[in-house]
Amino acid sequence: MHNDVKTIMFTEAQIKQRVQELGAQISRDYAGKNILLCGILKGAVMFYTDLARSIDGPVEFDFMVCSSYGSSTTSSGFVKIRKDLDSDVQGRDILIIEDIIDTGVTLSKLKPLLLERGANSVKIATLLSKPSRRKVDVPVDYNGFEIPDAFVVGYGLDYNSRYRNLPYIGVLKEEVYNH
Repeated sequence: MHNDVKTIMFTEAQIKQRVQELGAQISRDYAGKNILLCGILKGAVMFYTDLARSIDGPVEFDFMVCSSYGSSTTSSGFVKIRKDLDSDVQGRDILIIEDIIDTGVTLSKLKPLLLERGANSVKIATLLSKPSRRKVDVPVDYNGFEIPDAFVVGYGLDYNSRYRNLPYIGVLKEEVYNH
């Protein structure tokens, strides 16, 4: 797996430090509130668990499975909800936790949906943001790192269901996905 990575963009230590910084900021912003953490599976699972542990205050866990990629490296533009939240969001403060915001299509559909269901507030935390690829403007409340247009894997991010377990974020060699 490591041989398929062209360069390491963010080391395990850099990720850990940034996640702790985000957790501290979220703890301050949500002081006195009970947050419903909405993790977008599968990619956000590493970021989700590390971020949740770095938040000082009450949190509840829930998850959604959404897809706009399939096995491709480019977004289809169509968002499919494969698993919805189990929790009632009425009157809740929700923090959507995503691994990467690329086109913005997925979150441009999810945030309004949760607000329509009666959420008190919906904010977005992402590990990575790729603004050069945005098709839809999505305000990001908590951003780990802004990255250029490169195909990245590791720390939950995958290509064709592989590389999620790498402890760092790396740029995948083009020959791996362009064959």
